[in-house]
Amino acid sequence: MGYRLSKIYTKTGDKGETGMADGSRVAKDDIKVAAIGDVDELNSQIGLLAVETVNLALKDQLNRIQHILFDLGAELTLPAYQAIEAAHVTSLENYLDQLNEKLAPLDEFILPGGSRTAALAHISRAVCRRVERSLVSLNKVQALNSQALAFINRLSDLLFVIARQACVDDGVAEIYWQKGRTQT
Repeated sequence: MGYRLSKIYTKTGDKGETGMADGSRVAKDDIKVAAIGDVDELNSQIGLLAVETVNLALKDQLNRIQHILFDLGAELTLPAYQAIEAAHVTSLENYLDQLNEKLAPLDEFILPGGSRTAALAHISRAVCRRVERSLVSLNKVQALNSQALAFINRLSDLLFVIARQACVDDGVAEIYWQKGRTQT
């Protein structure tokens, strides 16, 4: 395989446009470009989460998710291309169920935190919800792959469970929301 990026800067975006994989050019503030950027940010956050986790099986799963998110970016830049399939959603659900069945039942809301890894998982979850909002907005003007939307929805759920699992892995307690705590 040849070099894909032999020159990092092209100067073609200096006037506020960027190129799509199909050769078209769109404004850098286009809703599609925003969604692609949000997916990229999520991928970066998950990369940071993967670096911090001590759980090797989770590291492997997060790396797999990063590859799928890269494919999602390709879907967004190539209108006819679909990489995210029902099997990707099912795989997330199975992993989520596997992690969740080992965790204590929830009686209260959880605040982001507990450990650094858990906090990073919560940040990833929040970014994932932003990706979902971006995709829903984009879907109103350009029909998207329904499996991609389902994947992102399931991924935010998984990231919540990963945050809970991180507290277990790191040997720290989750931080529960306490009603009335803001009162002096």
